[in-house]
Amino acid sequence: MAHDTDRSLQTQVIYSVYVRAHTPEGTFRAVIPDLDRIRSLGTDIIWFLPIHPIGVEGKKGSLGCPYANRDYRDVNPAYGTMEDFKALVDEIHARGMKVMIDVVYNHTSPDSVLYKTHPEYFYHDENGRPGNRLGDWADVIDLDYNVPELWDYQIGSLRFWASIVDGFRCDVASLVPLDFWKKARAAVKEVNPDCIWLAESVHLSFACKARRLGFRAMRDSEGFEAFDLEYDYDIREVFDKLLRGACPLSHWTDMLNFQEGEYPDNYNKMRCLENHDQPRIASLVPDMEALVNWTAMLYFLKGTTLIYAGQEWADAHLPSLFEKETVNRETGCSLMPLMKKLAKAKKELFTGEDSFWASADDHHHIAIMERENSVRHLVGVFSLKARSAEVEVPLLDGEYINHIGGNSVTVKGGRVYCDGMPLLLAEEK
Repeated sequence: MAHDTDRSLQTQVIYSVYVRAHTPEGTFRAVIPDLDRIRSLGTDIIWFLPIHPIGVEGKKGSLGCPYANRDYRDVNPAYGTMEDFKALVDEIHARGMKVMIDVVYNHTSPDSVLYKTHPEYFYHDENGRPGNRLGDWADVIDLDYNVPELWDYQIGSLRFWASIVDGFRCDVASLVPLDFWKKARAAVKEVNPDCIWLAESVHLSFACKARRLGFRAMRDSEGFEAFDLEYDYDIREVFDKLLRGACPLSHWTDMLNFQEGEYPDNYNKMRCLENHDQPRIASLVPDMEALVNWTAMLYFLKGTTLIYAGQEWADAHLPSLFEKETVNRETGCSLMPLMKKLAKAKKELFTGEDSFWASADDHHHIAIMERENSVRHLVGVFSLKARSAEVEVPLLDGEYINHIGGNSVTVKGGRVYCDGMPLLLAEEK
């Protein structure tokens, strides 16, 4: 584990913004009027999907994908100027939040500044053509980290941005050498000692495929040497099966327990129900009472919580990465009051030292989860299909306040009645 990782990240909330989709204007400055509302959700960090110029050659859709980066050291002119971005950062800092930007270091667009000036920094296939090793990423070409000079350029770019922002979300970090990330972290620390590093680690099946084909794919356990937190894609495929009804709830809770036992004591997995690459959770869980339970469980999970802009309105449509589609705020649903309450509980009740354990009542589709620290023992009960049932809980008999609903509940004989809505119960030591 990165030895200087801030454990307080465990109690924090990241809010992810795609500038193009966030407002009708789709600009940096248009985000500013929304910052107070974003902060009110308990947000600690705003993560911007790539803000850099987008490649034109081979672009997907009419506007191109933000992950086809054309220039690492500039901003997308469709969003505004560098001064506009810095003004946005200043406004975010003024509200007590931090800023994380996306860095895409596995590949660039075919017409990138870097390819034009240094084609030798790129992977070439057996025919001498630039391309990509894995995936159907037809709008990008891979970088070649066997070239030492590439490391210097990329680290220089990171140091430039680290003087402006507070952290990096590193796209497909698993496909870039671990030694590069470790060197980059050390170099950036000289500019910004508190820089936050988030790795988009890859799905388990993708990592295994890459290794079978002879390509590098960093293991999550290795990634923690350089990163403060990682995606939970190591068990995401089980989560996706759960959402499809293709596996029992207990299979997923077992995988959560596996993470708790496998990783370093201070490991941090970024927890999300959805993101810009995954379906909207409201499209998979259309029942609002069930969605309330899934949302409450998200905040209880050990790790930093991610909210993708639009999730708070139960928007069921995932904005295209390649077109202009504005987040829908007129759904008639709002999870904002719940999210505010959950973020407050996360910051007040949890610590960066918590242990975690999960179990499941498969028959009723109810997750029972525990967090424990030196101050309190916490139990969460989440009815993921909004079913009522009596369930076993690892608590002493007595009366407890539900920190989500505010109601009083009784534990008797080691059991509690769940009325279909989530419970968060605290046993002080």
